[in-house]
Amino acid sequence: MVERLLNSEPVLRLTDWLDRRWRWDKLPLPVAIFTLIGVRNRMRKRNLTDTGLPRADEELARRAADPEWTSRRTIDGTLNDLEKPRMGGKHTRFGRNVPREWTFPEPDAELLSPSPRVVSRELMTRKNFLPATTLNVLAAAWIQFEVHDWFSHAKDDPKEVWEFELAAGDEWHENRMKVPRARPDPTSGPPPTFLTEDSHWWDASQIYGSKPELAEAIREGAGGRLKIGLDGLPPAELEDHLDLEGVDGNFWVGLGVLHTLFMHEHNAICDRLRRENPGWRDDKLFDKARLVNAALMAKIHTTEWTPAVIAHRTSRYALGATWSGILGQRLDRPAPRLGSGDILSGIPGSKTDHHGVPYSLTEEFVAVYRMHPLLPDEYLFYSLENGSGAPRRLEFPDLDALKVRDRLTEIGVANALYSLAVAHPGEISLYNYPQSLQNLTRPGKEKLDLAAVDVLRTRERGVPRYNDFRRLFRLKPADSFTELTGGNLQVAKHISDVYDANIERVDLMVGLYAEPKPAGFGFSDTAFRVFILMASRRLKSDRFFTHDYTPAMYTQAGLDWINDSTMIDVLLRHYPSLYPALRGVRNAFAPWARLR
Repeated sequence: MVERLLNSEPVLRLTDWLDRRWRWDKLPLPVAIFTLIGVRNRMRKRNLTDTGLPRADEELARRAADPEWTSRRTIDGTLNDLEKPRMGGKHTRFGRNVPREWTFPEPDAELLSPSPRVVSRELMTRKNFLPATTLNVLAAAWIQFEVHDWFSHAKDDPKEVWEFELAAGDEWHENRMKVPRARPDPTSGPPPTFLTEDSHWWDASQIYGSKPELAEAIREGAGGRLKIGLDGLPPAELEDHLDLEGVDGNFWVGLGVLHTLFMHEHNAICDRLRRENPGWRDDKLFDKARLVNAALMAKIHTTEWTPAVIAHRTSRYALGATWSGILGQRLDRPAPRLGSGDILSGIPGSKTDHHGVPYSLTEEFVAVYRMHPLLPDEYLFYSLENGSGAPRRLEFPDLDALKVRDRLTEIGVANALYSLAVAHPGEISLYNYPQSLQNLTRPGKEKLDLAAVDVLRTRERGVPRYNDFRRLFRLKPADSFTELTGGNLQVAKHISDVYDANIERVDLMVGLYAEPKPAGFGFSDTAFRVFILMASRRLKSDRFFTHDYTPAMYTQAGLDWINDSTMIDVLLRHYPSLYPALRGVRNAFAPWARLR
């Protein structure tokens, strides 16, 4: 009844009006929550576009009726929706949050205007580090850790290359910048669509792997456990299964500590399940532990990381209600479920709903999650035993994929976690992109300017530019550069110069970084609109978070583990030496206490 009322046209018109007249973040909490629910429901009707889903073959259709297959998450993400078993699976298309007719890439000359390299150098380059003082660098590592689970496009086409000239004074190592073109789905017609190399589900694939070889190699083969070496790190031989020319090449120490942490967490879950179910074999223990571990990561992201990054009172309340419902927020603890809806009792355990469009992540969601300014260029590593001692100073290239094992062996995982957690990440804004990523050399690849590539990929995949993007999400476009920047005349003039005084040409990423943010927000309100829609969709479409979020699927011990654990619990479970630094800390992604 409540769900139907909040989705009715009169309510949607009212919440549209409230949001446009005052904007949700200026409203009193109850009215603001009501408004955000309406905004989300309106976007579910207008901002989900199907790009096509391949049919399942006979073998996959057979597995969809076999409990042996349907009681676990699969390596390739199939069999989540049992009526359309390829939904959300590996090598399926990214969806869209805008109508398909708005996703045609511009002609080549326009697509390269202004030059992505000029946008990078002029508007992104970090000259002085701008810190986000309410967060720690663990929060920056966390979002990259999660993004590696959510989306990974097919490899670029090395035979097809973009080339663009460099501006006077550009000291790039070649006379022209060359960037491989994105590889579209060869089976799609215009406008192009693009395929994912991982599943679209929130299934912890960054740990468990999307390829059978890695998925098998990480397992110990007994007790459901993952391989951990005597040094407490994943075994070195696992690196033989990594594709450093793909997304694995983005690995660094921040990802290394989180991968290690949650591999240990998997094994702790296995040990708990084995005590409860001594007759279970290796495969069943592994499958149930993966379910619990993935759900715990989703809970941490929803109820801890995101409220730390967008720390407005309304958004914090709304995110908590996404997981535990309004009743759970009112009681400040999990409440008994009332019905199959998610407003009162939260999404976990509610009815699965794709809102009329087969589930996938979207190109627009990828575009608003470009948060590289969070990463510093320089890092200080301390010892927990001697917190006031001289730190070890390292730059980002010292921490990259080929050096992670050596650095973690030298520094220690607990010391690395502490060091990242007492340092601030960068503010997500213009003039704060890491210079190390503008001059990035990855294993097996040529040097690249990642900021320029971010701008280029967003254009290339047909994501509308900033003003059109806002129009398509029922938001007012910026009428001037001064309005875009919230009255900052110097920045407004600089953006205008780069875009030849044409506000309609401003790139989405530039607009997201330039616009004024709501109070407490680490990223823009425009990005938040996509988040409102897609963050709940990742949970609401996934049967393992909805109608199969039950003791029968997870075990009661598994559900209790998720309910009773926070990120701080996970950290202390495996690295109890962190306790002095975490004393008094309420959110693991806020700055920790410095040890003296």
